[in-house]
Amino acid sequence: MEINATYNSLVAVGDSFTEGMSDLRPDGSYRGWADVLAGRLAARTPGFRYANLAVRGKLIGQIVEEQVALAAGMKADVVTLVGGLNDTLRPKVDMVRVKDLLTEAVERLTPHCGQLVLMRSPGRNGPVMHRFRPRMEELFGHIDELAARHGALVVDLYGAPVLGDPRLWDVDRLHLTADGHRRVAEAVWQSLGLAAESDWRAPLPAAVRPGWVTRRAADARFAREHLGPWIGRRLTGRSSGDGRPPKRPELLPYETRSEV
Repeated sequence: MEINATYNSLVAVGDSFTEGMSDLRPDGSYRGWADVLAGRLAARTPGFRYANLAVRGKLIGQIVEEQVALAAGMKADVVTLVGGLNDTLRPKVDMVRVKDLLTEAVERLTPHCGQLVLMRSPGRNGPVMHRFRPRMEELFGHIDELAARHGALVVDLYGAPVLGDPRLWDVDRLHLTADGHRRVAEAVWQSLGLAAESDWRAPLPAAVRPGWVTRRAADARFAREHLGPWIGRRLTGRSSGDGRPPKRPELLPYETRSEV
């Protein structure tokens, strides 16, 4: 990868991770690593264009059906594709189908972009995520194979211990904090051959483990505000992204925002 390469456009494809949850702006909208990355690329390339087609809750089949053709038609210099993790978190999942759909997405995107970027997504340390790690690692192994076959870049977020630190995850335990998203943006930035501006793998300072009462209160809040509603959506076949449009559906010049 060329050091300090020039990129004129970016299209982001995926689910809530790429939409930017839970990196809140002051106005209540989500920013996230893709917006941060686009802002940094725009600062060095006049006329830089950016689209973000990601929608929270989307499964890989929905990403393929709703986002891939649109992204391919934009013919961007860089396309990021992160999907399939929501599938692995379902009680039942057909991993063969998930991997086949991801293969389809890569095969449809690769001929129509300058550089495809895939990711081994981060996973929060904890007993709940531990249950799903075998599926995640099966998915990541397939991602590595696809990248080798099609010349895609792989950003290994899963292999960075700091991104498993609970302090980089929101109270819903599913989405990164603002600091976490900025680390992801830096990881993708470096994978594109651009000069490092920070060490995204740097560990957080040592912290005192919260007491038992504090931990149980946090668990109760998580169950009440996030786990319960998530289970309810699974049981009724609903998704948090139902009826929600992409945040940036067109490939347009990026307008820098002061808080990015």
